[in-house]
Amino acid sequence: MTNVLVIGAGPAGLAAARSALLQGASVTILDSSDEIGGQYWRHLPPSRPAERESLLHHGWARFVQLRAELEGDGGCRVLTNAQVWAIETADGTPGIVHVAVGEPDGVDREQLELRPDGIVLATGAYDRTLPFPGWDLPGVFTAGAAQALAKGERMSIGQRVVVAGAGPFLLPVAASLAQTGSTVLGVFEASTPARLAAGWLPKPWELVRAAKKGGELAGYISNHVRNRIPYHIGKAVIRANGNDRVESVVIASVDAHWAPIAGTEKTVEVDAVCVGHGFTPRLELAIAAGCELDANKFVLVDESQLTTVLGAYAAGEVTGIGGVDLALAEGEIAGHCAAGGSVSDPALRSAVRRRTTYRSFAARIESAHAVRTGWPSWLTDETVICRCEEVTYGELCSTAEATDNSGLRSLKLSTRVGLGICQARVCGRTAEELIARLAPPERPQDPFTTGRRPIASPMRLSELATLASTSTSAAAAGAAAAGAAPAAGADFRHHSN
Repeated sequence: MTNVLVIGAGPAGLAAARSALLQGASVTILDSSDEIGGQYWRHLPPSRPAERESLLHHGWARFVQLRAELEGDGGCRVLTNAQVWAIETADGTPGIVHVAVGEPDGVDREQLELRPDGIVLATGAYDRTLPFPGWDLPGVFTAGAAQALAKGERMSIGQRVVVAGAGPFLLPVAASLAQTGSTVLGVFEASTPARLAAGWLPKPWELVRAAKKGGELAGYISNHVRNRIPYHIGKAVIRANGNDRVESVVIASVDAHWAPIAGTEKTVEVDAVCVGHGFTPRLELAIAAGCELDANKFVLVDESQLTTVLGAYAAGEVTGIGGVDLALAEGEIAGHCAAGGSVSDPALRSAVRRRTTYRSFAARIESAHAVRTGWPSWLTDETVICRCEEVTYGELCSTAEATDNSGLRSLKLSTRVGLGICQARVCGRTAEELIARLAPPERPQDPFTTGRRPIASPMRLSELATLASTSTSAAAAGAAAAGAAPAAGADFRHHSN
């Protein structure tokens, strides 16, 4: 029987697991959270369930069905609070997957070494928030954080809230905030009317195949009307003001490149601001497995969702930001093929059609709402880029100039940008873009990426020491059984940088 390991229990991962089971595989699902569902289906725990959970979720019935099928299948093992902290490759294929199971800050986590026949990487994406002066004040939230607090804790982030950034995700965030009691003063979309039209209006008949998205949009429009939430186009939050926490934001009209238009600034009093400029794929494990990335730094896959590493498949936001329907279709294809099936099998015809439809939809989102090149004009020398290490834009620029160096790796070491507790998960893509801008045009681009981390999640030194001791003892026992003296450190697996 084929053993398939699915890393990530969001929509793509759950669809992959179900598809692999239907193909006859044995499946293990790993997720770092204490509940499956991912960020999209984040919900209250069973100990305090909501009476009407579906109010905060699209496709909730689909999740309930998937969860019941997987938990009721004897061939499926679900491990939550499971941190994949390293993947070792062997002969160009995924070899050993190292997993720590237990509370993230626990001292007695169970250490597993898994050797699956196939892997499906469904690790999702992080929020992307472009920095601006004051974005490090308490009360400034990423869109995903606000959504998570609303869905997972029913917690409001403030009474007077502004939602700003770019992309369709701003709409469900505003809806969730309204449902938790916040007064949403407005949603401010940075893309201009011309850019939105260029992304959404061409070939309108293609949108018919994604008609269900129209129903979702109608629901969000209804929420805006019911809660009197204005929607503004071509405007961005360019500054947050306050002492101990955010007290107001400055909103300005922006041009087609997202550069602020002088004289259009307006100050709005708030006690919270929620900002999101799309998403950044979680690439640590894909890079550790040896998967190649495309020009936009997403995992490169073929028609069967196979990466450039034999036996490693990828699905969902890690291959491109496209929403839940694309993630479900890609997950179904990846799981089926990881279990030994073919993308041409009749069982996948529907999934392949849906993938085509929603990839086209995703391309429209990118065209209409992608981050534009003028946003760094929001920044001042005092603007914090890396919140963990408090590295400012001015420090980044002056260090690059003083050292005549624009390499990501060297500037990380000299300024500590991206070296804090979040390990560049918040500032990584921004730092990469800003550093690339500092390079002379004739200088080759640095291929290094902030997603390259041999140890993908925090590990205690005591945990690594225990693993080293166990590996050395096992090697010694094996050598003794063979009648030979063990070499020092025989078969020791190195787990640190």
